[in-house]
Amino acid sequence: MSDVTGIARGLGPSLDITARRNTGRNTWLAWLIGLTVLLVLGNLLSDGTLLLNYGWDVRVNCAAVDAYADGLDPYFVKNLKGTRFSYPYLPVTLDVFRAVCAGGVLVAHHMGVYLVLAAVCGLLLPGLGRTRTSPRDVALRLLCVFGAFIGFEWVWASGNFAILGGVLIALALRLLLRPTASGAWDRDFALRVGGAALLGLVTSFKLVFCPVIAALYFLPLPRPRKLVLIAVAALGFAWPILISKVFYADLFSSWVGVLTKQIPDQHAVELMETNPSLLLLSRSLLQQVGLGDSKPAMFATYALAALALVLVPFVLSVLRTVGSGPVRAGGSLLTRLDRWLMDHPRVASRLTVLAMFALYVSSPRLKEYAFFELAVYAAVLIADLPALALAAMLTVGFIAPGLVSITGHTVEGGFILLIVALACFWILLLDFRAEPMRLEAQGVRS
Repeated sequence: MSDVTGIARGLGPSLDITARRNTGRNTWLAWLIGLTVLLVLGNLLSDGTLLLNYGWDVRVNCAAVDAYADGLDPYFVKNLKGTRFSYPYLPVTLDVFRAVCAGGVLVAHHMGVYLVLAAVCGLLLPGLGRTRTSPRDVALRLLCVFGAFIGFEWVWASGNFAILGGVLIALALRLLLRPTASGAWDRDFALRVGGAALLGLVTSFKLVFCPVIAALYFLPLPRPRKLVLIAVAALGFAWPILISKVFYADLFSSWVGVLTKQIPDQHAVELMETNPSLLLLSRSLLQQVGLGDSKPAMFATYALAALALVLVPFVLSVLRTVGSGPVRAGGSLLTRLDRWLMDHPRVASRLTVLAMFALYVSSPRLKEYAFFELAVYAAVLIADLPALALAAMLTVGFIAPGLVSITGHTVEGGFILLIVALACFWILLLDFRAEPMRLEAQGVRS
C-alpha cells in the first residue's frame, strides 16, 4: 500500500503539470475558435447589409428555366431575361430546377434560403465512424461550412447552385461513411449504394469533378463492394448525361455548343475561364517565362503540380502508414491495402474524405464558389483534429481569407483561395502522417 502511495505522490506533480497544460491549451483554442466565429459572422453580416445586386447566378438559372417553359432554347443568352451569362447545366436539370425556381421565391429570397441550406449541410455531415455526434463537433462543422475558404460567401453572393451540390454531397457522405452495425451489413451497403449514386449525380453538375468518385476505393469494405460503389457512382455521373442526350437531343447540342464556344457573341463556360485552379496557376507561371501560349507545356506543368503538391504526397502517406503496420499474410499491394482499410475503419473513412478533398482541389477548373463544396469535405475532417492542427486550420483556412474579405479586398482573379486550400490539405495530411491511428485509439477509449 505504501508503494502505491509513493508512486501516486511521485506522479502527482507531473499530472498537475499536464492538467495545467491541457487547461491552457483548451483556453487559447477556445479564444481562437471564438475569434473565428466572430470573423465569420462579421463577414456574413457585412455581406448581407451591402447594397449590391446579389444573386446573378440564381437569376441566370431561373431565367433559363423560364425560357425553357416558354419553348425557347435556354442556352442562347438572348432568350434569357435580365442576364448576360449563359446557362451551364445539363438539359435534364431544366425540369429538375423548375420546382426550385417556381414562383420567383428563390430569386427574391435566395440569401435567406441559402443560409438555411448551408446549415442543413453542416447538420447532415457525419462523424468518422461514430454513431453519436457531440455538440462541439456539430458546431465546428457548421463553422467550417459557413467560413472555410470564404466559399459560402461566394455562393451566397452569386446565388450559385453549388449550394444544392453541397447539400447532396453532405447527404452522400452521411450515407457512405455510416458505421456498420453488426447484423446490418446488407442494409448498410444498400444505403452506401444510395450515397455513391448521389455523389456521382453531384459530379455530373460540374463534369471536371468526376475524379472524386475514385476516392470511394478507400472505404473500409471488401474490394468487390468498393468496385460496385464506384460503378454506381460512375452510373450516377453518366445517367443525367445520357438522359439529356436521348430525351433532350436539341438542347443537348446547344449545351455542347456553350461548352465548346460554338454559340457566337455570348459568354461561354470554358476550362480556361478565370479561376483559382492549379491549371490556371500553371498558365500564369508559364506566362512569366514566355510560354503561356503553349498548351502542352501548360497541361504538363499542371499535371506535375497536381502530382507533386497533392496526389503523390497523399499516396505516399497512405503507403507509408500501411507499410508501418504489422505484416499479415502477404498478397499484392492492393490486397494489403484493402485488408488494412478494413482493419481500421475510422481511419479509412478519414482517408476517403481526404482523398475527395485532394482530388477536388486538384481540379483543372476551380471557381470561387466551388470552394464551398471543398469546405463541405473539410468539415467532416476538422472536428477530429487535435488542438494544434485545428488551430492551424482555423488560422489558414478561416481567419486569413476572412480578413482579406472583411477588409474589402477581392480574391477574384488571384490564387489566394487555392493557396489557402492547398495549405489546409497539407495540414490535414501532415496530421494524418503524424498520428494515423489516432481515430482508432479514440474509438477504443470511447
